[in-house]
Amino acid sequence: QVRLVESGGGLVQPGGSLRLSCVASRSISSIYIMAWHRQAPGKSREFVATITGGGTTTYRDSVKGRFTISRDNAKNTVYLHMNSLKPEDTAVYFCAGDGQWGQGTQVTVSS
Repeated sequence: QVRLVESGGGLVQPGGSLRLSCVASRSISSIYIMAWHRQAPGKSREFVATITGGGTTTYRDSVKGRFTISRDNAKNTVYLHMNSLKPEDTAVYFCAGDGQWGQGTQVTVSS
């Protein structure tokens, strides 16, 4: 059972950037789909982005062109590069894969 640990969250001004990391406790080479989700206060958890083992990516419409998901199988790590951040991106961001979830990392976008 893989364990996932997210990091990289924080407070950033609108228009700023952050890079989230998700480190797995074992190789992710065999995990076909890795994903990022987020949950804002008072709202349901929602899909943000996915990446397959072959590098195919999908994004929710509201983050297309601003967020980029990537994976480094050699480092057992999945990344979420977030640019042009907006206040509505404020949420706890979770990494998911192989049926497991991380504990989340808080992202707050505010001036």
